[in-house]
Amino acid sequence: MDHSVLYKVKGGLIVSCQALEHEPLHSSYIMGRMAYAAKLGGAVGIRANTVEDIREIKKTVDLPIIGIIKQQYGDCNVYITPTIKEVDALVECGVDIIAIDATKRERPDGKTLDESFKEIREKYPDQLFMADCSTYEEGIHAAEIGFDLIGTTMHGYTDYTQGATLPNFDLIGSLVRDCGKPVIAEGGIWCPEDLRKAIDTGALTAVVGTAITRPMDITKRYVEALQ
Repeated sequence: MDHSVLYKVKGGLIVSCQALEHEPLHSSYIMGRMAYAAKLGGAVGIRANTVEDIREIKKTVDLPIIGIIKQQYGDCNVYITPTIKEVDALVECGVDIIAIDATKRERPDGKTLDESFKEIREKYPDQLFMADCSTYEEGIHAAEIGFDLIGTTMHGYTDYTQGATLPNFDLIGSLVRDCGKPVIAEGGIWCPEDLRKAIDTGALTAVVGTAITRPMDITKRYVEALQ
């Protein structure tokens, strides 16, 4: 297992370059250019969705990549790398870290997180895995079952954390103190001051997405200030 990637991202900014099918910038080419711009701006890593986007990003960017595949299965609420099928695809395209929904919710194949991750870890013992969690308890549990990195990605995005104030620095700090694994701060980081505070709270690194790479949402925030 290559832990050198952790040193490469320590104390820096990871930029999430994603655009879903219904969004204006949906294009692997555009995400590739977005990632290149992030690199030129000083980012130490990229978080990206889909094999197509990751392959395009790799053409011009040599930074560590956190890979995910957002895949909806029926009415299942777990959609971030939800089954081993998505993990297989990400391993094949060679991402440094694979992020998986690590909430307590049932997987689309009916498996629990424990059952699913046990199978994944046995198949890929040398791959780094990040747990996308929504609560302190989920983060602690993900660390216990063998995830390498613990993220706060899903905080505010599960039905039992909706309405949470983001970023939740208390959650980040508690996980840093107690989980025994490197913590990646993610979710609701909207300004440089938030990023600085997340790192000062003890996070290994932090992921910023919408505030940098989603111009439609950025524009909406400015427009709302006028209303």
